[in-house]
Amino acid sequence: MAKKKYYVVWDGRETGVYNSWESCKKQVLGYPGAVYKSFDSEELANEAFYDDSKEHVGKNKKKPQLTEQQKKKYGEPILESISVDGASSSRGGMSEYRGVFTHNAKEIFRQGPFPEGTNNLMEFLALVHALSLCKRDGVTLPIYSDSRTAILWVRKKEIKTTKKRTKNNEELFDLIDRALIWLKENDYQNKILKWETKVWGEIPADFNRK
Repeated sequence: MAKKKYYVVWDGRETGVYNSWESCKKQVLGYPGAVYKSFDSEELANEAFYDDSKEHVGKNKKKPQLTEQQKKKYGEPILESISVDGASSSRGGMSEYRGVFTHNAKEIFRQGPFPEGTNNLMEFLALVHALSLCKRDGVTLPIYSDSRTAILWVRKKEIKTTKKRTKNNEELFDLIDRALIWLKENDYQNKILKWETKVWGEIPADFNRK
């Protein structure tokens, strides 16, 4: 029996997450420039829907290596900085996040595991945790994240997730609520920067679970 797939439509007649190819193809077949992709679980599909489609479409295809000239456009990462990362297990649904010093990968903080979390939620919490620590200690180091979604959530001071609050993840959602309140009540001097994995390799805070 074929494994069930879930489909994300980023550009089609109606965007959204669909639980069958039959319902998905009605939105994409014959639609010019349709952008969509299948996922192995509903959770992964729901999370991906809020990402930029470029982060997922074509991910399994071998990409050409960047030339040295192309790499120069990105420059080098700022080593005197903080890097954060989040991780989530699709099997047990447990998730965690951490922050490290970029230049030596020395861990500054780690939180979790939390049940029923997602990668994007962990990346978001990691950024806010780093920002709050920096403000408390008067530190203005830049902070790197490899998640465009989390960076956007922090800048907008709001999250978009299909994950629902349950009895099991109540602690996690309480933490998210506090993070959102902190963002709305505080300003910060730290620059939040995108870690360019395709040029610099994995972010120093990476959990090495790929």
